[in-house]
Amino acid sequence: MVGVFISFEGIDGSGKSTQARILFDTLVSAGMPAHLTREPGGSAGAEDIRALVLNGAADRWSPETELLLFTAARRDHLEKTILPRLAAGEVVICDRFADSTRIYQGLTRGDLRASVDALHALMIGIEPDLTVLIDLPAQAGLARATARAGADMRFEGMGLAVQKAARDGFLALAHANPTRFVVIDGGRDQDTVARDVWDVAAARMAAR
Repeated sequence: MVGVFISFEGIDGSGKSTQARILFDTLVSAGMPAHLTREPGGSAGAEDIRALVLNGAADRWSPETELLLFTAARRDHLEKTILPRLAAGEVVICDRFADSTRIYQGLTRGDLRASVDALHALMIGIEPDLTVLIDLPAQAGLARATARAGADMRFEGMGLAVQKAARDGFLALAHANPTRFVVIDGGRDQDTVARDVWDVAAARMAAR
């Protein structure tokens, strides 16, 4: 059996984590084998790295160091969680994957896109079957993200300019990869967004 790999992307505060959870709950309720995970994180080693990269001052790490940390976390996550569950025939739903590194370390934190892609090809080597981009204007996303203030706020602390650059970068990725990405308007009510997510996810699962 071969499972289906679905990632959710978007700027901070877009609602992607909520929509990933709703899709997971819907699949479980329907009796389908599914697993919800996240990045950075999703395995014991990757969660340790998450604590390093998402906390502290905005300038705690250089973009180059961040890239290496995120890639290390993703490799452990891939080995310990994603690949085994896909091999078992599960639907793996991941809150962020490599596209977030392409944006946050590759574009908004320095001109490292070539390095991001080279490391991805060398150490990761897979892309999701479907990437759902929950799109939201930068100012609205930042307002939502700061309202829920918690421990993992390092990237939100980089401000509106980074949010705007990230949104533009995600939309450009979606335009460049139309067979993998689906862009969904995250500015509507949660249930309406969830219905659109279900429609595209169900179609992709049926195609697999």
